[in-house]
Amino acid sequence: FSVQHINVFSPPDRFISKVEEVLNDWKLIGISSGKPLEKGVYTTGAWEEKSDEISFADFRFSITHHYLVQEPSDKDGKEELVEDALPLPMQDLLCMNNDFPPRAHCLVRWYGLREFVVIAPAANNDAVLSESKCNLLLSSISIALGNTGCQIPLFVQIHHKWRRMYVGECQGPGVRTDFEMVHLRKVPNQYIHLSGLLDIFKSKIGCPLTPLPPVNMAIRLTYVLQDWQQYFWPQQPPDIDALVGGEVGGLEFGKLPFGACEDPISELHLATTWPHLTEGIIVDNDVYSDLDPIQAPQWSVRVRKADNPQCLLGDFLTEFFKLCRRKESTDEILGRSAFEEEGKEVADITHALSKLTEPAPVPIHKLSVTNMVHSAKKKIRKHRGVDESPLNNEVLNTILLFLFPDAADKLADGFESRTSTPAGNIPPPENEDYNLFSQFKSAPSDSLTYKLALCLCMINFYHGGVKGVAHLWQEFVLEMRYRWENNYLVPGLANGPPDLRCCLLHQKLQMLNCCIERKKARDEGKRGSMSDRSPGDTGKGADHSGDNAEKEKEVGKSWESWSDSEEEFFECLSDTEDLKGNGQENGKKGGAKEGNKEPVNLKPEGRLHPHGKLTLLHPGEPLYIPITQEPAPMTEDLLEEQSEVLAKLGTSAEGAHLRARMQSACLLSDMESFKAANPGCCLEDFVRWYSPRDYIEEEVVDEKGNIVIKGELSARMKIPSNMWVEAWETAKPVPARRQKRLFDDTREAEKVLHYLAVQKPADLARHLLPCIIHAAVLKVKEEEALEDISSVKKIIKQIISHSSKVLRFPNPEDKKLEEIIAQIMSVEAIIARARSLKAKFGVEKSENEEEKDDLQRFVNCLLDQPEVSVIGAGRGPAGSIIHKLFVNAQRVSAVPPLDEELRRSGSSEERRLNAGAVSDFPPPTGREVILRTTVPRPAPYSKPLPQRMYSVLTKEDFRLAGAFSADTTFF
Repeated sequence: FSVQHINVFSPPDRFISKVEEVLNDWKLIGISSGKPLEKGVYTTGAWEEKSDEISFADFRFSITHHYLVQEPSDKDGKEELVEDALPLPMQDLLCMNNDFPPRAHCLVRWYGLREFVVIAPAANNDAVLSESKCNLLLSSISIALGNTGCQIPLFVQIHHKWRRMYVGECQGPGVRTDFEMVHLRKVPNQYIHLSGLLDIFKSKIGCPLTPLPPVNMAIRLTYVLQDWQQYFWPQQPPDIDALVGGEVGGLEFGKLPFGACEDPISELHLATTWPHLTEGIIVDNDVYSDLDPIQAPQWSVRVRKADNPQCLLGDFLTEFFKLCRRKESTDEILGRSAFEEEGKEVADITHALSKLTEPAPVPIHKLSVTNMVHSAKKKIRKHRGVDESPLNNEVLNTILLFLFPDAADKLADGFESRTSTPAGNIPPPENEDYNLFSQFKSAPSDSLTYKLALCLCMINFYHGGVKGVAHLWQEFVLEMRYRWENNYLVPGLANGPPDLRCCLLHQKLQMLNCCIERKKARDEGKRGSMSDRSPGDTGKGADHSGDNAEKEKEVGKSWESWSDSEEEFFECLSDTEDLKGNGQENGKKGGAKEGNKEPVNLKPEGRLHPHGKLTLLHPGEPLYIPITQEPAPMTEDLLEEQSEVLAKLGTSAEGAHLRARMQSACLLSDMESFKAANPGCCLEDFVRWYSPRDYIEEEVVDEKGNIVIKGELSARMKIPSNMWVEAWETAKPVPARRQKRLFDDTREAEKVLHYLAVQKPADLARHLLPCIIHAAVLKVKEEEALEDISSVKKIIKQIISHSSKVLRFPNPEDKKLEEIIAQIMSVEAIIARARSLKAKFGVEKSENEEEKDDLQRFVNCLLDQPEVSVIGAGRGPAGSIIHKLFVNAQRVSAVPPLDEELRRSGSSEERRLNAGAVSDFPPPTGREVILRTTVPRPAPYSKPLPQRMYSVLTKEDFRLAGAFSADTTFF
C-alpha cells in the first residue's frame, strides 16, 4: 500500500507564485522605510521604473515598479521603527507637502504615493472588463502581499487603458488599505460641490464614533484662458506679395526669416489652490461658494503650447531639405528643349570643351565660346517664353546683383582689380560664430557660396520651388562661364587654393577663381610682351616661392622666346599621364644623364633675384633664385582621385617607383627652373637652396692647416636610386614659362564648369544644406541673444556639437539631418513662446525695473517648468496681469453676460457660481479636492488609521479615488 501526492497548480496559483517571485527579485519584501518627503520633491526629484512580464493562464500582464529615487535611510531611522508602525505608503496618504504635483503618474497625484507596483495588460488593446476577473486578480495580489510581507501598494489596471482605472491594496501589520475608484461620464449633482464630497467621504469611512474626526481639505480650481487677444502676439506673417527690391515681407535676400506665424501659446491654465483647510471654514454648496479665485492663497500657472506651430525658419529648412530628395535634373525641370539646336545656327554648348582642345588657326580668345553660351541663353528664353520663366526678371536681377555686387560697378577696362563686397553685418574672422563653417564644413558667412545657399532657400520657398532653383542655378552657371572666359574674378571667395574645411561646391568655386587668376596673369603677361619686348632685366623680388606679380613681369619680358603657335595650350593628358610624361619626355629629349655636365655658357633664364648669401659651388657665381611654378591647387575630390590612382599602383617595386615619380612632378619642375637660372650648377647647389637640412656642413683642416668649411649631402640623399638624384639627372634647364604646366588652368576650369552644369537641384541642395544649417544656427543665436534664455543656450550648444559630428562626413544620413533640423525648429518655437509670453505679460512695457525683472524670471520659468507659482497670488504683479487677461477675455466674448446665461440655464452649479464673486473668471474647467482624516484603531493598536479621498471634476467626466483602511486578520 502506497500513497502518492500529486500537486496540481491552478492558473491563479502560478500567477501568485510569479508575482511573489518578482517582488522578491526587486527586494520589495519586508518593512518599508524612508524619510519624510520634502515639499515639491515629486516634481523636482527623479522617478524611475522597472518592468517584467507575467501571465495569468494565456493572458499576459506587465508588472511595473514605479518609485521616487531617494537617498538610503540611515541606521538611526531604522532603529526607530516599531512593530505596529503604519507602512510608509499609508503615511504618505496624509502628507500635505506634495499635493497636486504638476508632473507625475496619476496614482502619485491621487494618493500621494512615493512608491507602488502596477499590474496591467501587456497589450494595448487588452483590458480586464468583467467584475469576476477583477475580483480574482485582487484576491491573488492580496495573497501575494500577505505571503511576502510586502508593504508596497500593488494596483491592478482594469477597464480600457484610456480610462486610467486602478484598484489596489496595501498591507501592513494588522492593517490593510483598499484603493477604490469611481469614474463617471456624467457628474452627479451632489458631487459638484464640497459639501456633497464631504458627505460621501464620511459615509465611506464608516466610523461609529460621534462626533466624527475633523476632515482636512486641499482644494484646487483650474481656469483656462483660450481667447488671446490679437495684439498680444507681435509676430506678423510675411507679405509674400511685397517683393520689391529684394524684400519679401521685410525679409531680404541673404537673411533667413524667424518667428511663428501663429501664436505658439494656445492656452493659459490658472490653478487657484487652498492648500490647508479644515472642515467648517469654507462654505461651498449648491447655492453659495466662498471659493473666490482672487482670494486663493496660492496661484500657479502653466501654459499649453500649440501643437506644431508654423514657424518661418523651420518651414524654410524643411522645404529645402525636401529638395534634397528630388530626382529630376535641370533639363527635366526646365525642359530639354532649352539647349536643343534649331537649324545650323550655333554649335551645341556641350561641344565647347572639344572646341577648346581642337587645334585652332587663330588665337583662342577669338573662339566665341561666350557667344555660344549667350546664344543658348537666348534659346532658353525663346523656347520657354518670358512669361513661363519660373523667376521674373525683377527677382532674378535682384538676386544676381546681390550675389555679384561687382557687376554693378563694371569698369570700361573690365574688372581690372578684384572687388569684394561685404555681406551685411558679418562678424570678424576671429569671431567664434564666423568660424562655425569649419565645424559644419559649410562656407564662411561672407562668401558667395553662403549667400547663394540663402538665395536658393528663399527661391525654393517663395518663388517657384524646384523650378525657381533650377532657373537660378542655370543663370549662376552661365555667369561662372562668362567670368572664366573674360578673366573676371568671382567675388565673395577668399584668395588662395581651395579651402578643404569648406563644402565641395565652395572648393570648386575657389578652384575656378584660381584658374581665372592664372589665365588672367598669363594673358596680361602676353599683352605686356607684345607692347614692350625689352629683354635682359630680371624681376625684383620676393621669397623663393615667387610672387605672382614678379612672375608676370618675368614672363612678359621674356615672351619673345614663347612661340605663337598652340604651345600656349599644353597637351591635355590625364593626371597620371601628365605626371608620368613630364620627366620621361624631358629625359629623352635632352639626355637623362647630363646632370652637372651641362655647358656653362648657356644663357640663364627665369631668374627672380640673387639669393644674396649663397654662391654656386663650382663656378663660384652668385646663386639665383628661379621663377618656379606654383603647386597645382586641388579640391578634396581631386585629392581622393589622386589617392586612388596611387593606391592602385600596388606595392611592387615598379609601382612604388612610378608612384614616387608621379609625386615628384613639382620637384622636377623646380629643378628644371633652377638649372635654367643657374647654368653649371650641381645637385648640391639645388639642395642648399631647396632643402638646407639635407646639406651638412662642417669645419675641417685642409692640407695647408687652414680651417675650411666642407659640405656634403645628407645620408638620405646618398641612398642608391634616390629619387632626387634621378630627378636631377633627368631634369633639363628649362625655365618655368617653357615647362609643361603643373596646373592646367584651362582644363581644370572646364572640369569645374562641367561639374557645376551637371548638378541636379537635389545635388545642389545636398551641397548647400550645411550652409543653410550654419545660417540657421547663426540666426537662432542672434535671436536668442535678444531674449537671453539659458535653456536655449544649452540646446544651441548641443545643435552645434551634433551638427559638427554629422556634417563633417560626406553624404550624411537623412535621419540625422532631420534630427538637426528638428532641434533648430524646437529652439525657434521656444524663442517664439518666450516672445509671446513677454508680450502677453507686458515685460517690455513695465516701467519698474524690479517688477520687470520679476516678470522676466516668471516668463523664463514658464518656458522651463511644467507649473510656476505666482508670487503674491492674485495680488502680485504677475497675478494682476493674469486677472486682467481673464477680465478682458470675459468682456470681449461674444456670449451673453454671465448672470443672464446662468439664470437661463438654471442648473445648481451655475446658480451657485452666479451667487459667488467669480464673475471675472469663467466657470472652472477642473475642480480637485483632497480630503484627509484619521480614525482611531481598535485595541490593542494605538496608531490611528489614515483615510484619504481624491475627487477630480472636469468638463469631460468625474473621477473619485479613495483609500480606505480596515482591520484584517492574517493566518
